[in-house]
Amino acid sequence: MNRPSPPCEVIDLNADLGEGCEADERLLPWVSSANIACGLHAGDPVLAARTIDLAQAQGVALGAHPGWPDREGFGRARQSHPPHETRAIVSYQIGALNALVHAAGGRLHHVKPHGALYHQAARDLRYAVPLVEAIVGIDRELWLYAPDPSVLSVIARERGIRVAAEGFADRRYEADGTLTPRSRPDALIADPEEALRQVTGIVREGCVRGHGGERIPCLAQTIGLHGDGSGAVKLARRLREGLLKAGITIQAPG
Repeated sequence: MNRPSPPCEVIDLNADLGEGCEADERLLPWVSSANIACGLHAGDPVLAARTIDLAQAQGVALGAHPGWPDREGFGRARQSHPPHETRAIVSYQIGALNALVHAAGGRLHHVKPHGALYHQAARDLRYAVPLVEAIVGIDRELWLYAPDPSVLSVIARERGIRVAAEGFADRRYEADGTLTPRSRPDALIADPEEALRQVTGIVREGCVRGHGGERIPCLAQTIGLHGDGSGAVKLARRLREGLLKAGITIQAPG
C-alpha cells in the first residue's frame, strides 16, 4: 500500500464552503483550498457560483464537494446505492461544479467527498470504486482529498488519481485512527489552541493524540475544517496565524 510522504513543513488548509453558512466569505482569507457544495447535500448553483468568485479573488484552490442527496440530514446519513447510481450521483455533482468553475474562468483543482459518502467510500469498495471512476471520467488531473491509508486512497492511486492525505483540525480521533463519531459530545474541537496543537503535531510529528493519550500516526498533506461551526472563522484564523508563525507554509497541493 502506498503511504503519503513523511511529515513536511508545508500544509494545505481546506474548508467546506457553499453550504449556506454565513461564515464563507470570512473564512476564505484563512484557507488555501475551498470544497464547494454541489447542491445535493447543501447549496445551490447561485451560491456555488458566488463562492467560486469569492475563492478565486482570494487565490484559493477550487474543489468540488459532492455528497449524498440528503439535504434534510446535511449529507451525514449513510445511504445505500449500487455502483452505477453512486457513479451518477458523484459525476453529476463534479460535472456541475466543474462547469461553473470554467464559466468563471477558473480550473477545478480537487474533489473532496462530503459526510457519509466520504466515510463510506473510505471503507467500502462498493463506494470507493464508482467515486474514483467518476473523477477519472471528468478529469484525471484532479486531486482527491481523502483519508490515507484507506480503501478510497488505494483505489484512487491504482487508477492514477493523485491523493492528498487528509487530517482534521476540528475533529477528535479514536485509538484506531478513525474520527470520533459526531454522536458523541466530545467529537468536535472548538478550542482554537487545541486545534492548533493537533495540526502542528500532524505537520511536525506525523501523529495525533487519541482520547487515552495514544500517539496515532496521521500523515497529511491537507487539513480539513468544517465551515458550519459557530467558531469556524476564529479557529481558521488562529490556525493560519499559528502555523505561519511556526514557519510552516500554507498552500494547496500541487
